[in-house]
Amino acid sequence: MPSAKRQRKREGRQYRQAQVKAAQRRRAQRRNAIRIAVVTAVALALALSLGLFSAKKSTKVSTKATTTTAAAGPPRAAPLPPGAKLQAWTCPQPGGTSPRTDQFPSTPPPLCIDPAKTYVAHLSTSEGAVDVTLDSKRTPNTVNNYAVLARYHYFDGTTIDRIDNSIDILQTGSPKTQDISDSGPGYNIKDEGGKFTYSDGDVVMARSSGADSGSAQYFFVVGPKASALNAQGTYVTFGKITAGLDVLHRVEGLFQACPSDAQGCLGGAPNRIVTINKVTIEEKQ
Repeated sequence: MPSAKRQRKREGRQYRQAQVKAAQRRRAQRRNAIRIAVVTAVALALALSLGLFSAKKSTKVSTKATTTTAAAGPPRAAPLPPGAKLQAWTCPQPGGTSPRTDQFPSTPPPLCIDPAKTYVAHLSTSEGAVDVTLDSKRTPNTVNNYAVLARYHYFDGTTIDRIDNSIDILQTGSPKTQDISDSGPGYNIKDEGGKFTYSDGDVVMARSSGADSGSAQYFFVVGPKASALNAQGTYVTFGKITAGLDVLHRVEGLFQACPSDAQGCLGGAPNRIVTINKVTIEEKQ
């Protein structure tokens, strides 16, 4: 057996060796910890960097899209396909079987209604139904013109292409362009009925500043501000809305301003396309 002295020396060497190994393990652990911390920091910085650039890119694209939409103004429907051309005047079929026609002789239509009877225009729109009682007593020629065009399906598929909320009107009647630049049916009609005042629910012929320049475009009065037109009183009122005025009030609420440089857009228009799908003329006794 080894002596006690040798035994103590051996134990001392083993203790020192154990201490050295423990110190080596601690140094290795510190190096690993530092390495992990460095890698984590780099990964985090990279993630933050990528996230920042992604956010910037997303914001830029979103802003551009919003600007483009705003600059484009209200949506606009495509013009209707060309209809038939009437070479010589003939009255349309009262039952609505005449072909869709959008070009007519250069003179106003012949009298195709009976002014002693009452006529109601039934408008089926994308926002709801609207009925208009036409004033064939005071404005027989204007009512006749509207009825003839309606029975030739001239107004079917037209849109409400103008809102002017400064005078509370909605304008329509432009199948060829779906805006106020429409060239019309090929003729003009004479003004009739004398000086007018305007109130909520009136249906009125649109025209230029010159006399006898109306043809097909017309507007609905949808509020009291139209009284600003009373001083002129030259726009011919030929009907009154008897059902669906609430529908047109809601349409005015869709107002979206036109860009200042827009061609054929005056004031504003609905922020979604509003279509007059069909106009039917009913004759009453």
